Amino acid sequence: MDDELVREWRAAEQGAVLLDGFHPLKHALRFGGEVRRVLTADRGALLALAGELAPDVVPALDVLAVEVTEERLRGLAPRLHPTGVVALAVRPSVEANRAALGLLPRRAPVVVLENPRNLGNVGAVIRLAAGFGATGVVTTGELDPWHPTVLRGSAGLHFATAVERVSLPELPAGPLYVLDPEGVDIRDLPFPDDALLAFGTERHGVSAELKERADRLVAVPMQAGVSSFNLATSVAMGLFHWMSGRR
Repeated sequence: MDDELVREWRAAEQGAVLLDGFHPLKHALRFGGEVRRVLTADRGALLALAGELAPDVVPALDVLAVEVTEERLRGLAPRLHPTGVVALAVRPSVEANRAALGLLPRRAPVVVLENPRNLGNVGAVIRLAAGFGATGVVTTGELDPWHPTVLRGSAGLHFATAVERVSLPELPAGPLYVLDPEGVDIRDLPFPDDALLAFGTERHGVSAELKERADRLVAVPMQAGVSSFNLATSVAMGLFHWMSGRR
C-alpha cells in the first residue's frame, strides 16, 4: 500500500511544489492553495496538532491526510520536518501571479528583490510581505522563489500573496522606490500604496540599471561602520514605514 501511495505521489509532482512540514501545509490550505496529496507518519498526531494550532484546516486534513511509514516519507523529503508531514500543492500559474501583481489601482506595495542569493532570506521576505498585506513579491535573477527551501522559510505564505520571478523590464507598473544608501532619508518620504519597493543584495546592493529606473532612491539611516542590514530586516523596515503612513 505504501508503494502505491508513493507512485501516486510521484505522478502528482508534475506542476506541484513540495510543502515540508505542518505550517506550510496549514497556510496553503488556509489561503486557498490546491493541495493534491498529504502524507504523514502519524495521522492522529497531525490532526491533533491541527486541532490545537489551526482548527480551520482540520476538515480538509481529515480528508487529505494518509499515513505512511517514516522511512517512506524520508524517501520523498530527506530533510523531513519534525512534524512528520509532507504535501504537494499546485504552484499558481505565472499568468495568475502576474495578473495579481499588475492589477491597478493597488492597495499595497509590491516588494522587488533584485538577484537574491539566499533561499532562506527570500522565504523570510515572503513571510513578511504576507504579514504586512503586500500585493506580492517579485524576484529577478536565477533563484526560483518557489524552491522548497524558500517555501519552508516562508512557512507556506506564498499562498497568501503573489510570488513570481520576472526580469527588470517586466516589473509591474508603479512608482519605483529603490532602497540605497545614496537616497533620501526614509523618514522624510512616505511610500504610496502602489509603490514598488526594491531591495538589492546585502553584499552588492542594487545594480546601476535598477538605480537608473528608480523614481526615488531611499536610504535607511545606519550607524557608521555598519556595512548593511539583513535583507529581511530591510524589507520589514520598508513595509512598516509604508504601513505607518496609512494610519
